[in-house]
Amino acid sequence: MQLLNKIEEKVLSGGKISAKEAGYLSSLQAPSVMDLFSAANRIRRHFRGNAVDLCAIVNAKSGKCPEDCAYCAQSSQSAATIASYALLEESTVIEKARAAKQGGARRFCIVTSGRRVSGRELEKIALMIASVRSIGLLPCATLGLLKNRDLKMLKNSGLQRYHNNLETSARYFPKVCTTHTYQEKIQTIRDARAAGLEICSGGIFGLGETWKDRIDMAFALRDMGPDSVPINFLSPIAGTNLEKQKVLEPLDALKIISLYRFILPDRQIRVCGGRLQTLGEMNAFIFLAGADGLLVGNYLTTLGRGYREDLELIHYLGLTPA
Repeated sequence: MQLLNKIEEKVLSGGKISAKEAGYLSSLQAPSVMDLFSAANRIRRHFRGNAVDLCAIVNAKSGKCPEDCAYCAQSSQSAATIASYALLEESTVIEKARAAKQGGARRFCIVTSGRRVSGRELEKIALMIASVRSIGLLPCATLGLLKNRDLKMLKNSGLQRYHNNLETSARYFPKVCTTHTYQEKIQTIRDARAAGLEICSGGIFGLGETWKDRIDMAFALRDMGPDSVPINFLSPIAGTNLEKQKVLEPLDALKIISLYRFILPDRQIRVCGGRLQTLGEMNAFIFLAGADGLLVGNYLTTLGRGYREDLELIHYLGLTPA
């Protein structure tokens, strides 16, 4: 494991790993992969300490999305049975935000289906954002491919962070979605940064992509410098185009977390959707593999687990909620 140790030392001293070194890390198999996890854990402690950043979300507008994302139950191509509804009332969103705060979340993200929100919906969401901030949570939003002027308006309403995932590599993206482009996502992220917002951007793994795709996306993210990098694992949903896709092996899922910690050592690495379905009993290893952030509570169209269980896990490992 001499090469692993050298790569770890390089990162700890402030260096950036190469694509070749990332490829080597991705090639490690059990039992050597446990050494990778240990190294990623040390990098996490060095750059991020022992605080775990907790975020919760509300699915504020569900279903009837015109986009064709292959993994999504809300997609125009999906036959999945899900709840479909228009934008929730502000009182409902704030009720869920209060529950998230009581459950230990620090951030609260308002998420909507569709290519982008606009007009009156955007104005209503701006009021929700102000209310979320007023109860002591840091507001985030996932509202699609917004333009700079809309993002500035949300920033002025109190929005701290905007979320827009790359999802996968530029090469593999057309196999995942054809109704919008990878470049449109890049532009949205640039517009959000120009509006003065923090950036949350990562992807979903287990779509059929290769390790090279995973590495390429990590390097694209490194170039953009997001504040938070969400890592989602595909949980195949009946009725979607990827309903028969095989779920990632737990060790591969953990290896992705560690790889991203090596490539993005000082960023928040946040484990989100598909965590329990993919990792099962190995869920407790996410922090030991390098993660320092967590999406708690339920997800968009699938269930998570109770706030208390995740807080107990964090405390059990000697970590603390941020």
